[in-house]
Amino acid sequence: MKKMRIVQPLDAASILEIYTPYILNTAITFETEIPSTGSFEERIKLYTEKWPWIVYEVDGIIAGYAYATKHRERLAYQWCVESSVYIRDRFQREGIASKLYNVLFEVLRLQGFINVYAGITLPNDRSITFHEKLGFSNFVYYKNVGHKLGAWRTVGWWQKQINDYEIQPSAPVDFREMDINLINSFLNEENKKK
Repeated sequence: MKKMRIVQPLDAASILEIYTPYILNTAITFETEIPSTGSFEERIKLYTEKWPWIVYEVDGIIAGYAYATKHRERLAYQWCVESSVYIRDRFQREGIASKLYNVLFEVLRLQGFINVYAGITLPNDRSITFHEKLGFSNFVYYKNVGHKLGAWRTVGWWQKQINDYEIQPSAPVDFREMDINLINSFLNEENKKK
């Protein structure tokens, strides 16, 4: 059985199984140390106060996850988020990342966010192609912005607009204040499409 659902803090250990190889073996994430399960549970709790975090299960195994987080600190940035998606190796190239992102973006749109940003450590043609197929456009490169795995890394930034720019926009709604029945209904509809 395949389904998408909202993350639970108890998913932390399974999600860390997915995330750990990215930390240890790639520059896709600039995180360099594996978080403890407890600290990752706390991260999930903290993030999901304001932003969605969606998991994709296959026969009870978390195959992937996607989430959003704050783009910058200042209040004027409040309509912008950064997105991330990670897929377990054996479930790569099954369309799971696209499904997760499509749901994530719809929830973010309902919350009132306008811009979604994706930072991609270069080179990474696969991620660039993936994001551009989903409507992201490149707008800047931060050259040699981070050092990981023995090399300086350049990060490109891509943007996707998910809502209109209004003269007087309302503040986005925190995820914890969203109607959970509406979100679950939307997830149930998406799950039926599989």
